[in-house]
Amino acid sequence: MSSEQPTRRDFIYVASAAFAGVGAAAAAWPLIDEMNPDASVLALASIEVDLSPIDTGQSITIQWRGKPVFVRHRTREEIAEAESVPLDDLPDPQPDEDRIQRPEWLVMIGSCTHLGCVPLGQKGDFDGWFCPCHGSHYDTSGRIRKGPAPSNLEIPPYQFVSENRIRIG
Repeated sequence: MSSEQPTRRDFIYVASAAFAGVGAAAAAWPLIDEMNPDASVLALASIEVDLSPIDTGQSITIQWRGKPVFVRHRTREEIAEAESVPLDDLPDPQPDEDRIQRPEWLVMIGSCTHLGCVPLGQKGDFDGWFCPCHGSHYDTSGRIRKGPAPSNLEIPPYQFVSENRIRIG
Protein backbone atom coordinates (compact mmCIF):
# COMPACT_ATOMS: atom_id res chain seq x y z
CA MET A 1 0.00 0.00 0.00
CA SER A 2 1.33 3.28 -0.96
CA SER A 3 -0.17 6.53 0.24
CA GLU A 4 0.88 9.55 -1.64
CA GLN A 5 1.86 12.58 0.31
CA PRO A 6 0.48 15.92 -0.86
CA THR A 7 3.01 17.65 -2.98
CA ARG A 8 3.80 21.27 -3.30
CA ARG A 9 2.05 21.29 -6.67
CA ASP A 10 -1.22 20.04 -5.04
CA PHE A 11 -1.06 22.90 -2.57
CA ILE A 12 -0.55 25.42 -5.39
CA TYR A 13 -3.61 24.02 -7.27
CA VAL A 14 -5.85 24.25 -4.19
CA ALA A 15 -4.59 27.72 -3.25
CA SER A 16 -5.04 28.98 -6.83
CA ALA A 17 -8.61 27.64 -7.00
CA ALA A 18 -9.49 29.18 -3.62
CA PHE A 19 -7.95 32.52 -4.65
CA ALA A 20 -9.89 32.49 -7.94
CA GLY A 21 -13.15 31.65 -6.12
CA VAL A 22 -12.72 34.50 -3.66
CA GLY A 23 -11.84 36.86 -6.51
CA ALA A 24 -14.93 35.83 -8.53
CA ALA A 25 -17.18 36.33 -5.48
CA ALA A 26 -15.62 39.73 -4.79
CA ALA A 27 -16.19 40.78 -8.40
CA ALA A 28 -19.78 39.47 -8.49
CA TRP A 29 -20.91 41.01 -5.18
CA PRO A 30 -21.28 44.63 -6.43
CA LEU A 31 -23.23 43.42 -9.45
CA ILE A 32 -25.62 41.37 -7.31
CA ASP A 33 -25.93 44.13 -4.69
CA GLU A 34 -26.87 46.60 -7.43
CA MET A 35 -30.12 44.65 -7.97
CA ASN A 36 -31.42 45.58 -4.50
CA PRO A 37 -33.92 48.47 -4.38
CA ASP A 38 -32.39 51.82 -3.50
CA ALA A 39 -33.39 53.96 -0.52
CA SER A 40 -35.94 56.02 -2.45
CA VAL A 41 -37.86 52.89 -3.46
CA LEU A 42 -37.77 51.51 0.07
CA ALA A 43 -39.00 54.82 1.43
CA LEU A 44 -42.04 54.64 -0.86
CA ALA A 45 -42.84 51.03 0.03
CA SER A 46 -45.24 52.10 2.76
CA ILE A 47 -46.51 55.38 4.12
CA GLU A 48 -48.58 56.38 7.12
CA VAL A 49 -51.45 58.82 6.80
CA ASP A 50 -52.99 60.82 9.64
CA LEU A 51 -56.76 60.77 9.19
CA SER A 52 -57.66 63.19 11.98
CA PRO A 53 -57.58 66.39 9.87
CA ILE A 54 -60.00 64.94 7.27
CA ASP A 55 -63.56 66.04 8.01
CA THR A 56 -66.60 63.99 7.06
CA GLY A 57 -67.28 64.49 3.36
CA GLN A 58 -63.69 65.46 2.55
CA SER A 59 -61.09 63.66 0.47
CA ILE A 60 -57.33 63.94 0.27
CA THR A 61 -54.97 62.71 -2.41
CA ILE A 62 -51.56 61.38 -1.43
CA GLN A 63 -48.73 59.80 -3.42
CA TRP A 64 -47.78 56.17 -2.83
CA ARG A 65 -45.30 54.42 -5.13
CA GLY A 66 -45.76 57.21 -7.65
CA LYS A 67 -49.54 56.72 -7.81
CA PRO A 68 -52.29 58.97 -6.48
CA VAL A 69 -54.25 57.45 -3.59
CA PHE A 70 -57.65 58.86 -2.64
CA VAL A 71 -58.61 58.77 1.03
CA ARG A 72 -62.25 59.73 1.52
CA HIS A 73 -64.09 60.25 4.81
CA ARG A 74 -67.52 59.20 3.60
CA THR A 75 -70.78 60.64 4.83
CA ARG A 76 -73.63 58.43 6.07
CA GLU A 77 -75.49 59.15 2.85
CA GLU A 78 -72.51 58.03 0.73
CA ILE A 79 -72.18 54.84 2.78
CA ALA A 80 -75.90 54.09 2.49
CA GLU A 81 -75.82 54.77 -1.25
CA ALA A 82 -72.81 52.49 -1.76
CA GLU A 83 -74.38 49.68 0.28
CA SER A 84 -77.76 49.89 -1.47
CA VAL A 85 -76.53 49.38 -5.05
CA PRO A 86 -77.70 46.02 -6.47
CA LEU A 87 -74.67 44.02 -7.62
CA ASP A 88 -76.50 43.22 -10.88
CA ASP A 89 -76.22 46.94 -11.81
CA LEU A 90 -72.41 46.87 -11.63
CA PRO A 91 -70.15 46.00 -14.59
CA ASP A 92 -67.54 44.76 -12.08
CA PRO A 93 -69.70 43.47 -9.20
CA GLN A 94 -68.11 43.94 -5.80
CA PRO A 95 -69.96 44.66 -2.56
CA ASP A 96 -69.01 47.82 -0.69
CA GLU A 97 -67.99 45.84 2.40
CA ASP A 98 -65.32 44.02 0.36
CA ARG A 99 -63.71 47.35 -0.57
CA ILE A 100 -63.42 48.90 2.90
CA GLN A 101 -62.20 48.10 6.38
CA ARG A 102 -64.31 50.73 8.13
CA PRO A 103 -67.46 52.06 6.43
CA GLU A 104 -66.56 55.73 6.90
CA TRP A 105 -63.11 55.43 5.27
CA LEU A 106 -62.56 54.63 1.61
CA VAL A 107 -58.94 54.21 0.47
CA MET A 108 -58.27 53.53 -3.22
CA ILE A 109 -55.74 54.12 -5.95
CA GLY A 110 -56.85 57.14 -7.96
CA SER A 111 -55.98 55.85 -11.38
CA CYS A 112 -58.75 55.14 -13.90
CA THR A 113 -58.77 51.50 -14.90
CA HIS A 114 -59.36 52.42 -18.55
CA LEU A 115 -56.16 54.30 -19.47
CA GLY A 116 -54.70 55.41 -16.13
CA CYS A 117 -56.06 58.98 -15.98
CA VAL A 118 -56.79 60.55 -12.59
CA PRO A 119 -60.56 60.84 -12.00
CA LEU A 120 -62.13 63.94 -10.44
CA GLY A 121 -63.74 63.46 -7.03
CA GLN A 122 -67.41 64.02 -6.16
CA LYS A 123 -68.32 64.34 -9.83
CA GLY A 124 -70.19 62.30 -12.38
CA ASP A 125 -73.59 60.67 -12.48
CA PHE A 126 -73.12 58.76 -9.21
CA ASP A 127 -71.51 61.49 -7.00
CA GLY A 128 -68.32 59.45 -6.81
CA TRP A 129 -65.49 59.97 -9.28
CA PHE A 130 -65.55 60.94 -12.93
CA CYS A 131 -62.75 60.50 -15.45
CA PRO A 132 -63.11 63.40 -17.89
CA CYS A 133 -60.71 61.88 -20.43
CA HIS A 134 -63.00 59.09 -21.61
CA GLY A 135 -66.16 59.44 -19.50
CA SER A 136 -65.92 56.69 -16.88
CA HIS A 137 -68.21 57.19 -13.87
CA TYR A 138 -67.46 55.62 -10.48
CA ASP A 139 -69.81 55.51 -7.48
CA THR A 140 -69.20 56.43 -3.82
CA SER A 141 -67.35 53.14 -3.35
CA GLY A 142 -65.07 53.60 -6.38
CA ARG A 143 -66.91 50.97 -8.43
CA ILE A 144 -67.30 51.47 -12.17
CA ARG A 145 -70.88 52.28 -13.07
CA LYS A 146 -70.73 53.72 -16.59
CA GLY A 147 -68.12 54.28 -19.29
CA PRO A 148 -65.24 52.40 -20.91
CA ALA A 149 -63.32 51.48 -17.73
CA PRO A 150 -63.28 47.68 -17.35
CA SER A 151 -63.01 47.45 -13.57
CA ASN A 152 -63.38 49.23 -10.24
CA LEU A 153 -60.73 51.56 -8.85
CA GLU A 154 -58.08 49.43 -7.16
CA ILE A 155 -57.86 49.17 -3.37
CA PRO A 156 -54.23 49.29 -2.13
CA PRO A 157 -53.08 47.12 0.76
CA TYR A 158 -53.62 49.15 3.91
CA GLN A 159 -54.29 48.72 7.60
CA PHE A 160 -55.32 50.87 10.53
CA VAL A 161 -52.39 51.27 12.90
CA SER A 162 -54.43 53.37 15.33
CA GLU A 163 -57.84 54.99 15.46
CA ASN A 164 -56.73 57.89 13.23
CA ARG A 165 -53.76 56.50 11.27
CA ILE A 166 -53.45 54.09 8.38
CA ARG A 167 -50.40 52.49 6.80
CA ILE A 168 -50.58 52.01 3.06
CA GLY A 169 -48.31 49.35 1.64
